[in-house]
Amino acid sequence: MRATRRGLPAPVPGIASALVWGSGQLINRQPGKAAFFFVFYAAAVVWEVTTGTYTGGGFTPRENGGFFVKGLWGLVTLGTQPRTMGITGLSEGDNSIVLMANGIIALLTLCLLAIVGVWGVVDAVRYRSRLEAGRTPQTSRAYFRGLWESAFAYIALSPALVLLVFMSVLPVLFGILVAFTNYNRDNLPPKNLVSWVGLENFTTLFGVPTWAATFVGVLGWTIVWAVLATLTTYAAGFLQAVLLASPRVRSPRFWRSVFLLPWAVPAIVSALVFRSLFNGQFGPISGFLVDIGLTDERIYWFTDPSQPNLARAVALLVNLWLGFPFFMALIGGVLTNISPSYYEAARLDGASAVQLFRHITYPIVQKTVAPLIVLAFVSNFNNFGVVYFLTEGGPDNPDYRFAGSTDLLITWLFKLTLDNRLYNIGAVMSMVIFVLVATISVWNLNRSKAIREL
Repeated sequence: MRATRRGLPAPVPGIASALVWGSGQLINRQPGKAAFFFVFYAAAVVWEVTTGTYTGGGFTPRENGGFFVKGLWGLVTLGTQPRTMGITGLSEGDNSIVLMANGIIALLTLCLLAIVGVWGVVDAVRYRSRLEAGRTPQTSRAYFRGLWESAFAYIALSPALVLLVFMSVLPVLFGILVAFTNYNRDNLPPKNLVSWVGLENFTTLFGVPTWAATFVGVLGWTIVWAVLATLTTYAAGFLQAVLLASPRVRSPRFWRSVFLLPWAVPAIVSALVFRSLFNGQFGPISGFLVDIGLTDERIYWFTDPSQPNLARAVALLVNLWLGFPFFMALIGGVLTNISPSYYEAARLDGASAVQLFRHITYPIVQKTVAPLIVLAFVSNFNNFGVVYFLTEGGPDNPDYRFAGSTDLLITWLFKLTLDNRLYNIGAVMSMVIFVLVATISVWNLNRSKAIREL
């Protein structure tokens, strides 16, 4: 290996920086850069030492480890000492969930520090190679000035990236890891320890007949709900927008404002109002149908197990009422941007009103709103508020586990976690929902002409 002008092989500064951050830059006679990388290294070491107990004998990660050592130990073991009931109450012990959360924080912090460490090693090797090639030495000040000018956008975005890691990535990782544990109502910390169980929860959800039947049934209805809820709101909004754009309609602004009211009122409030209206025992709708002789007895819209499709139909109607104003406003804005010359030229060629809509209005609108239709589908797929506050997932289904006939995957997930404390199964469900929504969204967006032309 060829020696450099200072008599050191090229990899030596890189190895030195890997052992002690900044030492490679110090060997390369760049004290400013050396101090920059060493600050991160020293901060990590000091943080670990000051949060642990590294004096005396008998070192154990649980008792003596600092932030990083004990964090990683807790993530791997999830605790080793359960709390026991004694004369003075519960003894001190490990909380598996707290240990998991602390372990994830420690792991993410180490990953961010590792990026700085790798940066220092690569920089030391590259600069030594630059000197070996006979190039002019560069001062630390010149390096940081060039870095600021060339990577200003990344430097400005780095605080947001760090915040994103701990505010978004951390909860996602926590949910994924819970899916591989036995964290449920039978193993609730801090009294009990949680342990890793591998793929046991996935086997339960997809292998146990009752769980599998519930999952397939709820998934099927969720897909049907998402498709119908999106199509009905889109079609109704399209129709209303076309009608309001017609010159025959007087005071279109007034009608547009009226039809926007369902969208302006909070969906939860509207769902609760409709729930009272359709109450089978006291609701005015059931009473009115009996009074006019259309039905012989009151209809239990949301609680009749023999008529689950009745509750589903009402839920779709209520969602239509809440959702069509969005598409009406969106499509109305698109229609105002269509040039009247298109319609004038088509009329001169003898096109009918249906042909105008089919060959001009619909293609232009569809091309513009296609990505938003996909987003609406995803929103309806996870439309927790309308279903839960309207029907609470009812009517009951005796063939399902902790789910009703109108439950979506998201409402079933809610019942599994908050109502029944089956956090491990709920974590598996959240992973399944994410995979399904991401797959459907990517597939639809890739097929969308509007996305391909961006």
